[in-house]
Amino acid sequence: MIYTVTFNPSLDYVITTEDFALGKTNRAKNEQIFPGGKGINVSIVLKNLGVESTAIGFTAGFTGEEIQRRLKAMGLRTDFLPVREGMSRINVKLKSIEGTELNGIGPRISREETRMLFERLDRLQKGDFLVLAGSVPAGLPDTIYGEICGRMAPKGVELVVDAAGELLKQVLPYRPFLIKPNCQELGELFGAEIQGKAQAASRAGRLVEMGAKNVLVSMAGQGAVFAAENGTVCELDAPKGTLVNGVGAGDSMVAGFLKGWMETRDYDTAFKMGVAAGSACAFSEFLADAEKTEKLFREIT
Repeated sequence: MIYTVTFNPSLDYVITTEDFALGKTNRAKNEQIFPGGKGINVSIVLKNLGVESTAIGFTAGFTGEEIQRRLKAMGLRTDFLPVREGMSRINVKLKSIEGTELNGIGPRISREETRMLFERLDRLQKGDFLVLAGSVPAGLPDTIYGEICGRMAPKGVELVVDAAGELLKQVLPYRPFLIKPNCQELGELFGAEIQGKAQAASRAGRLVEMGAKNVLVSMAGQGAVFAAENGTVCELDAPKGTLVNGVGAGDSMVAGFLKGWMETRDYDTAFKMGVAAGSACAFSEFLADAEKTEKLFREIT
């Protein structure tokens, strides 16, 4: 079974306006609401691709209840912990202004609630996959990713981590099955700007030497690079298509990789499926679906 953890889920309120102006009343031309958060996105795409998972994390207040209601209506399995203090985030995204959004804070997590999360994670067994992705809300220590990996690794749980900076560095000693930095995050880890696939491949290989079993680097329109535990390094160009949506493409890539791996245990297939799913999201209004992912998978060479 695959489990995804979203520490700070959200309701994403996406609005489109015409001629947005500061200091004036702007009216929405179109609006949509989605449950959001990186781990949740992975679970949604896995569901779209026919792979079951369980979404875990914290929710709070009426927004937390709505997140769970919407996920269950989509057919997802959930096991979220209710938090007493605060409310789950509402993230406002202005679709008419590229890259403009206002993200909420999220609830404060107590030590007792953190302990309860650990108890739920302790139920995972050897061979299960655990996806850790996204930011950490107030009240949780900066070492939370490392603490979880330290509990799960001895049990034989396969760890998948999509995070940046220190959150990513602290999991390397626990031999995560897969880490997925993007090109910018990869450069920040080594204090250098990544110029092209060759440099990305070199740095990905170093992350394998530092402890990661496999490293998947998303590079937007350039495609992706994959460094495997057996020493091989692969590159793929991004399929041709029109960029529609950049939100969730990395999460879709993680879900696609896991689908390919779970079905075939073949790294080449998993890598291609990851790139196909990430591109399917980028070329669509929403997260990747099965039809577009399979079509792009067949086109990738």
